Amino acid sequence: MACWVSFLLFFFCQSTSHADPIKEFPTKTLINNVVQDRQTGRIYLGAVNNIFQLGPSLQFEASAETGPKEDSPTCTPPASSCHDTSPMPNTNKLLLVNQKNGSLIVCGSRYRGICSLRDLSNVGKELYYTDNKGEKTYVASIEDDVNVVGIMSNHTKDQTTFDVFFVGKGYGSQDSAILISTRILQDFQDWVVFESISEPAVVQTKSYAPKFMHDFRFAFEEGGFIYFLFSRTFDGTDNKILTFVSRLCKNDSYYYSHTELQLNYKNIIGNRDAMSKVLFMVASSDDDKSALCMYPLSSINGRLMEIISACYSDSGKISNKPAVYAPYFSPKDIVCSSNVRKDMLDQYKCGADFLPSPLASRPEFAFKADPVWETQGFLTAVAIDVENDHTVGFLGNNQGEVFKVHLAKKAEHYGTIPGDEISLKIHSLIASRLVILQITKVPVQTCLQKTDCQSCMDLKDPYCGWCVLEGRCTRRSECKRAEEKNGWLWSPAQQCVKIASFSPPNFSREKRGSSVRIYNCYCFLSYFVSLMSCPRFENPDPSLIPVGVKTPISFEGMHLNQISHFISIKEELRGSWQVIFRNFLFLCFVHLSVTLYNCAKGREDCSLCKYADSKYKCVWCRKQNKCVFEKLCGTHQDEDLQNVQCPNPEITDVKPLYGPLNGSISITIFGSNLGIHKEDIKSITVAGEPCIHQKEKYSVSKSVVCEIGPKRKPPNEGKVEVEVNDNKRGMSRFSFTYRDPVPTAVKPSRGPKAGGTLITISGKFLETGSKVDVQVTIGGVHCAMCLFVVSFKNFNQNTPNILVSLSMQGRGFSKAMTVKETKAFVGDVKYDVTVLRDDNLFLVPPDKESQTFIKFGKAEFKAGSVQYERKNDLSLYIIIPAVIVPMLLIITISFILWSRNSQQAEREYEKVKHQLENLEESVRDRCKKEFTDLMIEMEDHTNDLNEGGIPFLDYKTYTDRVFFLPSKDGANDVMITGKLDIPEARKNTVNAALNQFSNLLNSKTFLINFIRTLERSHDFNARARVYCASLLTVALHGKLEYYTDIMRTLLLELMEEYVHSKNPKLMLRRSETVVERMLCNWMSICLYQFLKDSAGEPLYKLFRAIKHQIEKGPVDARVKKAKYTLNDTGLLGDDVEYSVLNLQVLVQGEGLDVTYVKVLNCDTISQVKEKIIEQVYRNLPYSQRPKADGVTLEWRPGSTGQILSDLDLTSQKEGRWRRINTLAHYNVSTDIMCCLKVSIVLFYFPPIGNALLEDDKVFHLVRPAEELDEFKSKRGSIKDKSMTKAITEIYLTRLLSVKGTLQQFVDNFFRSVLCSGAVVPPAVKYFFDFLDEQALKHNNVDEETIHIWKTNSLPLRFWVNILKNPHFIFDVHVSEVVDASLSVIAQTFMDACTKSEHKLSRDSPSNKLLYAKEISTYKKMVDDYYKDIRLMVPVSDQDMNTHLAEVSRSHTSKLNTQVALHQLYQYASKYYDEIIKSLEEDPAARSKNLTTRLNQIAAALENKVTDL
Repeated sequence: MACWVSFLLFFFCQSTSHADPIKEFPTKTLINNVVQDRQTGRIYLGAVNNIFQLGPSLQFEASAETGPKEDSPTCTPPASSCHDTSPMPNTNKLLLVNQKNGSLIVCGSRYRGICSLRDLSNVGKELYYTDNKGEKTYVASIEDDVNVVGIMSNHTKDQTTFDVFFVGKGYGSQDSAILISTRILQDFQDWVVFESISEPAVVQTKSYAPKFMHDFRFAFEEGGFIYFLFSRTFDGTDNKILTFVSRLCKNDSYYYSHTELQLNYKNIIGNRDAMSKVLFMVASSDDDKSALCMYPLSSINGRLMEIISACYSDSGKISNKPAVYAPYFSPKDIVCSSNVRKDMLDQYKCGADFLPSPLASRPEFAFKADPVWETQGFLTAVAIDVENDHTVGFLGNNQGEVFKVHLAKKAEHYGTIPGDEISLKIHSLIASRLVILQITKVPVQTCLQKTDCQSCMDLKDPYCGWCVLEGRCTRRSECKRAEEKNGWLWSPAQQCVKIASFSPPNFSREKRGSSVRIYNCYCFLSYFVSLMSCPRFENPDPSLIPVGVKTPISFEGMHLNQISHFISIKEELRGSWQVIFRNFLFLCFVHLSVTLYNCAKGREDCSLCKYADSKYKCVWCRKQNKCVFEKLCGTHQDEDLQNVQCPNPEITDVKPLYGPLNGSISITIFGSNLGIHKEDIKSITVAGEPCIHQKEKYSVSKSVVCEIGPKRKPPNEGKVEVEVNDNKRGMSRFSFTYRDPVPTAVKPSRGPKAGGTLITISGKFLETGSKVDVQVTIGGVHCAMCLFVVSFKNFNQNTPNILVSLSMQGRGFSKAMTVKETKAFVGDVKYDVTVLRDDNLFLVPPDKESQTFIKFGKAEFKAGSVQYERKNDLSLYIIIPAVIVPMLLIITISFILWSRNSQQAEREYEKVKHQLENLEESVRDRCKKEFTDLMIEMEDHTNDLNEGGIPFLDYKTYTDRVFFLPSKDGANDVMITGKLDIPEARKNTVNAALNQFSNLLNSKTFLINFIRTLERSHDFNARARVYCASLLTVALHGKLEYYTDIMRTLLLELMEEYVHSKNPKLMLRRSETVVERMLCNWMSICLYQFLKDSAGEPLYKLFRAIKHQIEKGPVDARVKKAKYTLNDTGLLGDDVEYSVLNLQVLVQGEGLDVTYVKVLNCDTISQVKEKIIEQVYRNLPYSQRPKADGVTLEWRPGSTGQILSDLDLTSQKEGRWRRINTLAHYNVSTDIMCCLKVSIVLFYFPPIGNALLEDDKVFHLVRPAEELDEFKSKRGSIKDKSMTKAITEIYLTRLLSVKGTLQQFVDNFFRSVLCSGAVVPPAVKYFFDFLDEQALKHNNVDEETIHIWKTNSLPLRFWVNILKNPHFIFDVHVSEVVDASLSVIAQTFMDACTKSEHKLSRDSPSNKLLYAKEISTYKKMVDDYYKDIRLMVPVSDQDMNTHLAEVSRSHTSKLNTQVALHQLYQYASKYYDEIIKSLEEDPAARSKNLTTRLNQIAAALENKVTDL
């Protein structure tokens, strides 16, 4: 039966029994979500375009308008950057209450599902919203029929715990394929609010595919796990909808633990623990029936562990039947290949990086349960409540009705709330979307409507019973004496109590005897003291009453019959009640003294709680996390509350935080749960040193005092740790530092011997210890410390101003007047007195010499005259001319010489420029003609492309050539051939061991250690690193997101090394490390599709254009030089006479069709064969064509034929040199129409030769300069050699001609690669953003360095490699002469990507001069490309992982993964001891038993017995 699951979101139980009217709140738009704040009772409605805040009784409190918004389905926020927008409704997708910070999480369907935070007390107040953080903050779906669920939780990272919420989201065509994510609610490290902290995109579906179309319905947390309930199809072949529950560990940010279990019913589930939690679910079938299903959570967890155990330990089988499969991405046939011992499964209950994930149960092993209750129609909602140990279910349907079902051993339907009563549909689902226009609050019971016992019993309502002593139908909690026997009646048999008789018929009001004590009563009477006596209470029992517990009290006393009258409590004071008795004419005051106490008061932690006197019966309640009276802790009956183990100690503060290196001072450690008795403190360590506990200063649970010991060895900084009973330890989050104070200055430095001088000591680290620890001695004399202050000053580093003062000496200055009253005159000008002392004063010096007067009041004193010393300046008149005149003369002469040289250089430059212009002009016409011819030829070739297509290599061949073709074995490398020499008898064992090795490589801890160990080995050279990285790429291709994570980790380490220890600009320049080659391979993988879709065609056309341009002129088959090329070293330096021949070719076995082929009469026979094959088989890729060595060329000028070959007995001989045969040698001319026949043979014919030819030297068009004939004269040899090497200017014009002809094809390729207006591969944006982010974290990384990093990672590492090796991506043959021209274009591409300016001169290489004019344009293209990418919308980790997972899924099965694993193990075997040592030194590796697992793999692969 197919299941659709939903939950009652807005049905709230009304606890009162009064006949309150039904409360309603209507809305104008559809209600999508309803949540309630359990603390305040407030209700929040998420509706279309609105958020409503209601009180507990549905009274309106506040609202917020959330739409319509200007948006479009294709808009990427911010909205201001979008076009073609229109007002669109905002459907509420998710509503969550975060009580910890008082916020409401609101997620809508607009702007890609971005969320906001609103105030719980006023939803109209928005606390947080931003739309400029990119795709990583998109949470919900923009499509109305996609459900979103969430659950609040928390996450711990780096000892910091913060709030998060888990989200389950179905897939929409405009959404991300991520199904489950964990979203953070604060900025933390690199994360921003609402960003997903789940790093890999494990749980995701395939874009635009009907498979796994999830419909999420509910999420909840229990026991450290997060559960999602959803429905989906099994695969794309069956539309049957199945229900699943998935589970993952709360702190598993990688989702290694995600496991799915299919839920069915129609089977008995067995016994259920009465205390276990149960998952209730309503489901419907196609035959218009619905049922309530019940799944014990303990049983669900048990079945999930069976699935996990089967995959980890039993190859995915239960009872030898396949029980597990891998949804989403992993290959189904190899998913469960790990071999974890069953006694270690508990260690991996949350999965691991080396274990398979995610997992799902097969339909045969679905968890099944009986339907608890069935009905006709469509149930849509369920809510469960427990009343008096009875479980009650409220089930809503699509007609607005609510069914009340008592879930006893047999479920019983006992009542219905009709739909017309609440006037709305309760939870109608149309296309999986809520369509509610009103929320209604109804009571769960109507007890008070029944006035007699029998009608109350007839309700069969677990909420309603007959309160016997009060005579009314109530809930049990509202019947005051319900705890007494038969005080409150509820019976499934509907029986009421009847009084048959009672005994005794009467009872004496007074009872006398030894057991009753008689007391005198003293009463305060108004007038009638002697008429009656007041009651008196004594000896209350109990005398201790806990707060919050209803406690009956018994007393002893006299005249207790007075209590039958009215009693009231007048006041409460310190636990003593004053009770007032009124009896008509008199008033009595009676005092009853008892003690009220609250266990939580003054007992904030567990240790303080357990320290309390046992008479109070206070216990530490784990459930409530506080100290309570034992009856208030609602725990399991078997739990011993008196012996509850307290949590680990917690350290909150340490005073002081600094101590001297020799110790011997006391520190005070503050915290909680620091023991109950002083003997509980077992040990204290401070920064790794023991600290002696001072027991006499111990304070229960709150503080510990100890004396630190001396610091023996560094480091001088460390944590404070306290150990108490039961090995419980608490460690501080902060550090204690050992250091000695360093005094640097004392003011004043002198004082009287009698003492009494206050001195100030300043220096560094003077705050070491506390005030009581500091002792100051001066020359052995004790100095009492008055003040212990640590001060900090800001120092101004500006250059100080120098102030000169005029000083006057005298006596008694300060006794006469103050500094303000003193006046100083120099001449008639008044000057300010700055300092006034008893024996001198200071004033600002005057500008001129004059008489000085000092005035004290009316008294005037003559102080003398001011005079300034005059220096003899006569020497300056001699020095200045003697120095300056020669300097001016030297400068003038230097300027004249520089000007003359500059003019000469400018004339030479103009001359060279004019020559170049003439040169360009001379070749322009040639270029036009050549370009016209080339375009005609390329047009014909384009037609061939349309017919045969571009010969792209398949993915496997592409990766084989990129990764392994440059290896030492080339095409014979075992990774390309895929052949391993393994005996047939051991193949199964080896394959199983290789699968185990694959799982081991999927452990990040192992892989990082493995790579680091190899790179530390001296004999692990650069070639081995490149090869090992390529093997890792193939081995991990099935989990490219994990491969990317490893690459990022290693790149961060490499970056730290270069930034701090080396030149940052050199990073990624060469493949000197494993990670650099991994990056190259990663780019090759990610850009394969971009090559096929965008850049491949212009690259192929460029290759074909170069090949055609070269082959239209002579090409020397021996020295590999051509007349038309871009490379000056490959330029044919002689003028070779040649002519074009049009041959008619008849292919044997291909019919009578004749193919016309253009060749040159100077072509060798092999060159002619290649041109014929190229033309005849132009629509076939190169690998499918016959090769020149496998065909024969027969010329039939008449009735007889002649086989043509490169060398035969007719070859021309010049001394010891023989010329390779050409068509001209055989006198084949264009004047005679020749009939040529190509015979394709199945075996190789060696070149025709003769013993006479074996010692001959061979040449084609020109002889190599280094192999001149030894019989020539020495002068002749030098002349020939110089002529061969000297390339005249006329030959260089050919370079310009070829360059001009090919320019359009070069530009087209550069534009296809460097144009950001086209599609930019997501990997490029993702990696460039990664480099930008890391650069911001380092101060010594500037923009030029970032530019170099990007250039080294993409253009130099990928594009140059592809440009120089077109056969890596195309099925073509690249000759040496074509390769030489491609190298020139590749060098130009490299030059364009550099930031440095290239200074050219006459000595610069011709290759650089060739594109000197265009290089600035290309540089601008590169700069614009990098800038545009930086401005693009970021590619999130989830989107990148989705793309990588798609590549893994599409291509991994085609690669030689097992061969790669086998080759990788050869490195593990070679460096086995070093790897084992590294793993044993790593705590994380030891905890995962990685050494043991590697030993097991080695034993299997090498067929030997290890220590195990």
